[in-house]
Amino acid sequence: MKKQRETLVLLCCLLTVLFIGFNAQPAQASKGKVKLVYVEWSCATASANVIKAVLQEKLGYTVKLLPVTAAAMWQAVATGAADGFTTAWLPTTHASYLAAVKDKVDNLGPNLKGTRIGLVVPAYVTIDSIEQLNANRSKFNGRIIGIDPGAGIMMKTEKAMEEYQLRRFHLVEGSGATMTAVLKDAIRNKEWAVVTGWTPHWMFGRWQLKYLDDPKHVYGGAEYINTIVRKGLKEDMPQVYAVLDNFSWSPEQLQQVMVMNQQDGSDPYANAVRWVNEHPEMVNKWLPK
Repeated sequence: MKKQRETLVLLCCLLTVLFIGFNAQPAQASKGKVKLVYVEWSCATASANVIKAVLQEKLGYTVKLLPVTAAAMWQAVATGAADGFTTAWLPTTHASYLAAVKDKVDNLGPNLKGTRIGLVVPAYVTIDSIEQLNANRSKFNGRIIGIDPGAGIMMKTEKAMEEYQLRRFHLVEGSGATMTAVLKDAIRNKEWAVVTGWTPHWMFGRWQLKYLDDPKHVYGGAEYINTIVRKGLKEDMPQVYAVLDNFSWSPEQLQQVMVMNQQDGSDPYANAVRWVNEHPEMVNKWLPK
């Protein structure tokens, strides 16, 4: 079953890369047009749209954002089918993806520090460690609510389930939106739920939550989010490269955009443009000198 899933993920990656590049010139030949890939996580949606806003509104580029899986995101940039992305969770979560393509991409370093991943529960849940999950399986209905298959946090959670012998738990695949929907329902009904979570995320601003302790350190410690671009971008699009290289902000600033995106009927790009216009000093630091 695991081999079948790995094969399916690989096939999806290949199809996505083909889709991005099909009937299009190579990214480096399309001067003025930029292709950025991202996973539809709240943090990635926010940062990708902010970069799009800067490149389009401040420098006049045409930017296309393409939502893909985490594995396809890395492969698209490694093959040159896309120009870059702003959501590489390192050194732990996306370590295997980076290792596979490290000679085919340029790692521009952190654009945000102070992140974390792990298993998250509502604050009213009376356990504090992953080690206590087995003894309280029935209260969680034997489920860990995850996100999209292939995401780094999902692979870490599969490892955690092995390390902590959570054999009677089922890791539910879905998306960031379905994960927060389940969490919302559980909190409304004062029920127990455990989800795959990460910081920064808007859910920590909306609800009282806590990470379960991870004494085996499966999820690692503090992480950072890096920007990754294709080889040759610096020579082909020096202004684009400069913006992506200079891009850096705080968890609080990212949180501002994520909260804006949670408003009913809001448009992530319109919110990004608004944020960019409201923070000229920060944005000027990202622009080419």
